[in-house]
Amino acid sequence: MQVPKFWREIPRYYRLEAGKCDQCGKITFPSRLVCPECGSREHSKVHLSGRGTLKTFTIIRIPPDGFGDQAPYAIGIVQMDEGVGVMAQITDCDVDALSIGDTMITKFRRVREEGKTGIIMYAYKFVPDVGV
Repeated sequence: MQVPKFWREIPRYYRLEAGKCDQCGKITFPSRLVCPECGSREHSKVHLSGRGTLKTFTIIRIPPDGFGDQAPYAIGIVQMDEGVGVMAQITDCDVDALSIGDTMITKFRRVREEGKTGIIMYAYKFVPDVGV
């Protein structure tokens, strides 16, 4: 990833910034230029709470190159408390114990280090909320 692109995407990856339509209130993640509900181009930034419910998931047992040390791992879609669906890896759990309807919280984890630039990339991942 190029350094300028990495810096432009920091709000999305590090702060869970979504867009909220000023006209109808629809929240989109990632933000869009045009509201899919009403067509408005006026949006405000909103920060997602980081809490939600697991709606669907899949378990990756044969990973792509570069992710072999993480297998098996789960990827899921979490319906955030604000109503928007967010897809991310589910970590820090037994993937065979996951269930649709589990409460999830967002955590930021290291994803990888870019070889040429040395940038350490972090991203949001979901962790089951065990009430700790």
